Amino acid sequence: MGRTVKSYTEEYKNTIVELFNNGKTYKELNSEYGVPKSTIRQWVNKVEKRNDGTEEKENNIKEILKRDALLQEENEILKKALSIFAKAK
Repeated sequence: MGRTVKSYTEEYKNTIVELFNNGKTYKELNSEYGVPKSTIRQWVNKVEKRNDGTEEKENNIKEILKRDALLQEENEILKKALSIFAKAK
């Protein structure tokens, strides 16, 4: 038989994370709600990452790198065009 994957709502996840932040342990939450400790740990880490702005910073860096690559490509095209027009004179 295959393994069944449970799906939890965001509200449920946030409730579990809030309970953890209010002092409940992974073990207590696991026994009360039946959610694996590793799953709770992932939810807590995700919320902490979101709260410290790391995710937003990573997205900003990605956008800056995309923009930089585009500008470098445009500069190469302009250099080639300049060399073509310089030879024509």
